[in-house]
Amino acid sequence: MRPRTPYFEIGIKNYIFGDDVLRIAKAADTAAVRYDVDVMLITPYTEIRRVAEQTERLIVLAPYMDLLRPGRGMADVLPEALQSAGAQGVVINHCERPVPLSTVSATIRRARELGLLSLVCVDTIEEARAVAILGPDIINPEPTELIGGQQASGMDYMQESVRAIKAIDPNIIVEQSGGITTPEQVYELVLAGMEAVGSASGVLRSADPIGMAEAMIRSVRSALDERGRRRVS
Repeated sequence: MRPRTPYFEIGIKNYIFGDDVLRIAKAADTAAVRYDVDVMLITPYTEIRRVAEQTERLIVLAPYMDLLRPGRGMADVLPEALQSAGAQGVVINHCERPVPLSTVSATIRRARELGLLSLVCVDTIEEARAVAILGPDIINPEPTELIGGQQASGMDYMQESVRAIKAIDPNIIVEQSGGITTPEQVYELVLAGMEAVGSASGVLRSADPIGMAEAMIRSVRSALDERGRRRVS
């Protein structure tokens, strides 16, 4: 399922686990329905099935997958198993699990075989251009040093990354994240025309993760509505 833009993405990473993942997934799902905004949840492997089975609107992504096929491969992450569990896509080349460009290409192809969305993380504009040639569904350009911090990418970097990617393939969705910590940031980015905004530590390390997730999703709807009003006027 290709997400409608603008969408919001939450990365769980290993900030929480078990029942806590399901609680925030259900809260995000409720907000997705309430505000009619697509929400993507990058879910730990162990929680993919129950999150997928107990939510309505979430687009569930796995944080990584290997390239093997059914058979041998103890401890590798089998793409077919992720799909069977309910994953609708996969993250590729996050800075915490980087892979060579050749593996990025092979993983995009493998995801495409199974109808899984491919979300590829990149660090630089040059890397964004190289990955755009491979045709993933989504590219997330985020400077590595900003991930998990309090400072987001500058608007110049964001706009340049969008231009660079769209010049190669206008069908690729460009998601902005890294250092997104407030609903106000989400609102301003969507208002500026960004197709997607994501946050991991900004949600999960806040004093009220469920409340923060809801507020950020609400901000997508508020900014989208304001964009519509401005077009009319």
